[in-house]
Order: sequence, then structure tokens, then C-alpha cells
Amino acid sequence: MPGFAMTVLLLAAGCASPPHQAAADGRAREAAQVSDGSSAAAHADGRTLAVAAAPAAAATTAAGSAGAGRPAHRTTLTVTSYDGKTRRAVISAVEQGRSVGKGKAGSPAVSPSPAAPSPSPSASASASASAQQAAVGDVIASAPAPGAPDGLLAKVTKVLGETDAGTEVQTEPATLDALLGDDTAKGTVPVDPAAFEVDKLLPGVKVSWSRTGDVHVGPEGANVPLGSLRLDVSTEVPAAEGAPASAAASVSGFVQVAPQVDFAYGGAGTGTAPGSAYLGVSGDWNSGWAVKGRTGATATPLRIPFAKLHADPVLQVGAVPVVVNLDLTCYLQVSGDGRITVDVEQNLKGGFKAGGTFGTAEGWTPVSSSTMTSAPVRTSVTTSGSVRTTLGAEASVGLYGSVGVTADLAPYLRGEATGTVTATSATPGADAKGAWNLYGGVDLSGTLRLQLSVFGTPVLERGIPLGTLHREWKLAGGTL
Repeated sequence: MPGFAMTVLLLAAGCASPPHQAAADGRAREAAQVSDGSSAAAHADGRTLAVAAAPAAAATTAAGSAGAGRPAHRTTLTVTSYDGKTRRAVISAVEQGRSVGKGKAGSPAVSPSPAAPSPSPSASASASASAQQAAVGDVIASAPAPGAPDGLLAKVTKVLGETDAGTEVQTEPATLDALLGDDTAKGTVPVDPAAFEVDKLLPGVKVSWSRTGDVHVGPEGANVPLGSLRLDVSTEVPAAEGAPASAAASVSGFVQVAPQVDFAYGGAGTGTAPGSAYLGVSGDWNSGWAVKGRTGATATPLRIPFAKLHADPVLQVGAVPVVVNLDLTCYLQVSGDGRITVDVEQNLKGGFKAGGTFGTAEGWTPVSSSTMTSAPVRTSVTTSGSVRTTLGAEASVGLYGSVGVTADLAPYLRGEATGTVTATSATPGADAKGAWNLYGGVDLSGTLRLQLSVFGTPVLERGIPLGTLHREWKLAGGTL
């Protein structure tokens, strides 16, 4: 039965694997681990697949059809172009790192110059194979490609014919269970900080990151742990009306995050949906920020986004490239009654997790947790009133361009005072005729989206709230 790959690859998929390949596959299966470090158990009718970051040299396309009995396998084909409106894709073979389409006489898509050598027989054979291996019913998974910047997961519904760039096919959306079938997979993969595209929304935002190989980017002297991305920001915020010049309001600080993508697929279930699935984002968080002055009174919190980040890490789940779309928007948020003057600074660090998990009995349910704690570095509160500042991030994570989980991680600092107060953490109660308190805290909220059906699970009728995770702790305070 024709598959969506070179003929030699189809023979390899249908017959026994070569000894060296079988050994490699065995090592990959042995390396598969669940997130708690224990070995993942293989499904009774399937394999346990390793989950890892796709290496740069890995095949970018996989094809197969679990329903038709064709297991997913790597191919030498590439998606040359894709039109999201018509859902038409052009595919071609890859020969020595370049795409080979098929012209009217089976020649490469780019005609050679008069001085260039004639195309090799293997290149012509690859082009012919490209034309012959596009079969109706094939499901393809591709890393980001022209016209499909978020990756592509699609089923071939019709072979339209040949173009100079390759074979044109009509497609429709597909789901991961069509490729993974009875197999199982579970893993957590760090996102390379260098992979993020950063859009600075405020002047003066500084970006730093570091990774293995002694590669570092950012301001000189910035100490960033391996695998972390750091953004520094400083900005003025509207001061309270009538406040003296000495009470001008400002916020400055940094966000340092090492994000990870959590992925799991639990094999075929009792019905048409997989037995289980999970998608989420987690990681280590470190931030520090200072608030100074008397901020203006705001009926609603003033939110100031200062950077947008986007990355499309590719997970290699067995032979299948699973494209994860990760977006982060870092922001400052200030609210208060415009009466209190503060000079405070705090550091906060810890871990977080947000996502959605699926089980055949429970359906989709939310997952959210945070282990963050903070400590004040400097605290000064003057006069009565209240103020709250947040240095947080909105995150969204999805697969192949479909948003599955949105989360808002909002660490905050809250101060309040009653009466007439002039106090500091070093001398609580000094010159005080009232009381003051300073609190640290974190809110984590979000939503599960219906697009998580990309796993092959039932479509959600509406978004499911993650629920609000709220923790608050006292940092400092004093009373008369």
C-alpha cells in the first residue's frame, strides 16, 4: 500500500528494521522517561516513544496512518508550501539538503544554468518518488514550513497533480492519534532561550540569555543561568494627582524564566479518543522588582506589557515532529488609591506548572501549581492607603497553530497602611500613628481551549477555566 515517503523508506517500514536502526530504536525506547523520573510503561499494543527536542539535523516530516495500519515513520519529503485558506500543500523530496520538485520532464524545480551539471539520476528518482508517494488517506506532520509557520498536521484527501515545486495535494485537519495510534509517550523538554523571538514593547527593555557551549547574549555582567531567558525593564507610571515631585512613581525589575513544554500521549483508549493526553508549560521563575513613589489612583489595574515572546519548539515524539507554539507576554500592572507613598523592593523565585490533562473517564481537567516564595529587600511605607504591583506573564501553549492552554502567572507585591504612617522594615512602628503591612503573593489563572482536540479527544463545547490559584504571605509590617 503506498505511503507518504520514499519507496526505500516504505520498504523499511514494512519490513524488519536494519540491525543498527533497531538498536537505535531500542535505545530511544529505553530512554523514554515520565516526568517524575520513573520508566514509562509501554501500552499493551504499542510502543513507548521517547520525547526529546528535535535535533537540527532530524527529518522534518513524518507520515503514516494508524487507522489504515501504516505506522508513522520519518520521510525524506518536505512541505514546500501550504495555503491555509485552501488547505492545499505542495510536497517534494529532499536530496542532499535541498528540495527537489518535478518539472514537466521530471527535472528539478530550479532549472540548472548552462554551466551547471545535469541533475543526477538519484535526484530525478527522488522527484519521481515524490510524485508517486502522495496517497489519499496519508497523515503528515511537518515542522514549520513556508505557509505553515506553526507546523502542519494534515490528512491528504486528494492528489491534485504535479507542479514545478512538487506534488500538490488537498488536505484537511488531522489529529495526533492518527499517527501515534497505540503508542505512548511522555516527557518534558526545555525550550532553548535562543529560540525566542522577542518584541520589545517599551524602550530600554534588555534581553539576556545563556545556553551550553558558553554562549551568552545580553548586557555585560548579567548573570543568567544556563537555559534561562531574562528581561530587564524600567518605566515611569502615572503619579498620583497633586503628588510632590519627590513622589514621582516608577517601577523597575527583571523577569527570568526557564520554560519547559510538558507533553504526554497515552495510546488508544476504549473509544475513538486516546487513553490519556497532557499538554502544559512549566519551568523555573525568578523575578525582582522595585516600586517607588505614589502611583495614581486607578479604578481598574493599569497593565503595561513590555515584551512579547514567541517560539515554536519541535518535539521529536518517536518519528513524529510535534510542533509546540509558545507565546509569553511579560507585563507590569499597578493599582492603588493614589494616597500611599512606597519605596519597596522584593525578589521572588520558584516553579510553576499550567496545563490540561485528559482521561477517558474525566475528560479534560485543568492542572495548575506554583511553589514561589519571596522576600523583601527594601521596604518603606509612608502615609495611609493601598497599592499593588504585579510583574507577571501571560502564556499560551498549543500544537500546530491551535491554542490549547492559556495561563496568567501574576506574582505581586501589595502594601496597605492605615492612619498616619512613616515606617520601614528596619524600624517597624517608627513615627507611626497607625499600622502598615506588606504582602507578597502569586495568582495563577487560565483556560483550557477546545483546540486541545488536536490530540484526537472530543471537542470541548467551551473553554474550561484552570481555576484561580491564589497564595499570599506577609513580608513585613508594624503597628503602633
